[in-house]
Amino acid sequence: MPWLEGVLAVFLKDWRSEFRTRYALNAALLFAVTTLVVVSFAIGAFGISGDLLAAFLWVVILFSSMAGLGQVFIKEVESRTFTTLRLVARPSEVWTGKFFFNLVLLLGLEVIIIPLFFILLNPRVSDWGGFLAILILGSIGLAGATTLIAAIIAQAKGKGALLAGLSYPILIPLLAAATSGTRHLFRGDGGAGQETQILAAYAVVVITAASLLFEFIWNE
Repeated sequence: MPWLEGVLAVFLKDWRSEFRTRYALNAALLFAVTTLVVVSFAIGAFGISGDLLAAFLWVVILFSSMAGLGQVFIKEVESRTFTTLRLVARPSEVWTGKFFFNLVLLLGLEVIIIPLFFILLNPRVSDWGGFLAILILGSIGLAGATTLIAAIIAQAKGKGALLAGLSYPILIPLLAAATSGTRHLFRGDGGAGQETQILAAYAVVVITAASLLFEFIWNE
C-alpha cells in the first residue's frame, strides 16, 4: 500500500537521523534524569504527597517532551530537507510518520523515566491498569499536539519560545486530566475512569484536527 509505505519511509528516515545524532533523546533524557535526581535529593526523608507527585510526574514528562519532540520539523529546516520532503511525500504521510516517530520516542523516554520516578520517589499506585491507560492516552495526545505545533513553528524565528508558548494553552486540558487521574491513583481514593475518558477524547480530537489542518500548514 503506497500510503503505508510513505508513512513508514518518513518514520524510518527520522529514526535513522535520530540514531545518528541522538539529539532529541539525549536532550529529553538529560532534563528528565537531572530533574528527578535533584528533586529526590531535595525532599530527602521528608517525602512528598501523592498530589504533588502526580503533578511532578507530568511536569517532567511535559518538559522532557518539549526538549525532544519539538525537533521533528525544526531539524528538517535546519538540515535544508524541508522542501525535498514536500516533493517526495504527501502531507498525510509526513504527518502520520512524524506523529508515530514522536509517539515512539516519547514512550521510549517514559520507559526510562517511569521506573526511575518510582525508584527515587516511591509512589503507591492503587490501579496499575488505570495508571498505564492514563500514561498511554496522555502520551498519544501529547505527541499529537506537539507534532502539529512543531510543524507550525518550524520556519519561524525563536522556535523554542514559540513551541512552549503555543503548546501550553493547548495542552492544559490534557495535563489537568492526566494529573487529576494520576493523583487519584496515587492517593488510592478511587479510580480514574472519568479522566481516562477525557484523555481518550482529547487524543481523538487532536489527531483528527491535526489530520485536517496539516495539509494547509505543510503547504504554506
